[in-house]
Amino acid sequence: MSKHHINTQCIHGPQKANDPHGALTSPLYQTSTFHFENAAQGAARFAGDEPGYIYTRLGNPTTTELEQKVAQLEGCEAAAATATGMGAVSASVLSFLSQGDHLVASSALYGCTFAFFSHMLPRWGIEVTFVDMTNEDELRAAIKPNSKMIFVETPINPTMAVIDLALIGAVAKEHSLISVVDNTFLTPLLQSPKKYGIDIIMHSATKYLNGHGDVVAGIVCGSLEHITHIKMTVLKDIGATISPHDAWLINRGLKTLAIRIERHCQSAQTIAEYLDAHPQVSTVYYPGLKSHPGYKFIGNQMKAAGGVIAFEIKGTLQDGAQFIDSMKLCTLAVSLGDAETLIQHPASMTHSPYTPEERAAAGISDGLIRLSVGLEDVNDIISDLDQAFTKIG
Repeated sequence: MSKHHINTQCIHGPQKANDPHGALTSPLYQTSTFHFENAAQGAARFAGDEPGYIYTRLGNPTTTELEQKVAQLEGCEAAAATATGMGAVSASVLSFLSQGDHLVASSALYGCTFAFFSHMLPRWGIEVTFVDMTNEDELRAAIKPNSKMIFVETPINPTMAVIDLALIGAVAKEHSLISVVDNTFLTPLLQSPKKYGIDIIMHSATKYLNGHGDVVAGIVCGSLEHITHIKMTVLKDIGATISPHDAWLINRGLKTLAIRIERHCQSAQTIAEYLDAHPQVSTVYYPGLKSHPGYKFIGNQMKAAGGVIAFEIKGTLQDGAQFIDSMKLCTLAVSLGDAETLIQHPASMTHSPYTPEERAAAGISDGLIRLSVGLEDVNDIISDLDQAFTKIG
């Protein structure tokens, strides 16, 4: 455990850079392979008898730096970086589930995670049950003799429902299940699932960890045993490993994570309160509002509510489309956690893999709009929302 505050850890990581030329910034090891001094050394590394790098799909110094830093931030022993956020999801699941196993997942999830669970896993004989994870009775009723894993997001994308991680950790331990939490929305700075007994914590590193909209990547944190298994099976043989350059960019992004998260949260709280009071908004989904069921978790499970807001506009579906199309500062784009404020329509974009019936069950209405609050001046963001509201109704 580091003696430094987590904000300091974002900058320095667990190991001091030791570049032979004295470079302050860690070098980028942009190489596909590594040479051996002799055949015996190569054989020893392949056999696992000697530490060292072989081939970047199996490990790279730049990637290792990223993995060690995020593992430390999450309070875990190890981490595995992946090529995308969905690479992290698939590695977390496929490494531990086999034909005949059962996965319990929250009914609302990121669209591609939902599609992977509902459309692909059943093809390989893995059964999936989607439940409302805020309902303990429903969660417990879903567990079967062949259940092996519980997978949740919290807050949930895009409904911003908050899941009780202490409950998830306890139920998983009670039934000897592997618990997996997608911590993308809050990052290790605002939420630490490990404290609640969660086994595996994953991120779409594309989002806040990188923070600059120029990388797609993922990362999985957990015990050394779990991460070694992930690296030596799914990542090694399926190959969704991160490139060194992307790892280098995320290492750079992490240095400003603490100050970025602080700004995201402050601005999102202000905007959520503005939307909550707006006569053309019917509902705001943001755990920082006292009216939100997740508010009770602020100050314990969650240090703050994060930078993503969902809300519903009064009016028709066409009104919602007109509202989004009227934005001038905020960018109509999917993803989140960037310096730019991003706005999108989940039902037709990120969560389009859901059927209308599945969206209704997950609480994703046709009129729901998701706003990822960026780093612009908050008054400029509100002014942009203001002028868009004048174009509807």
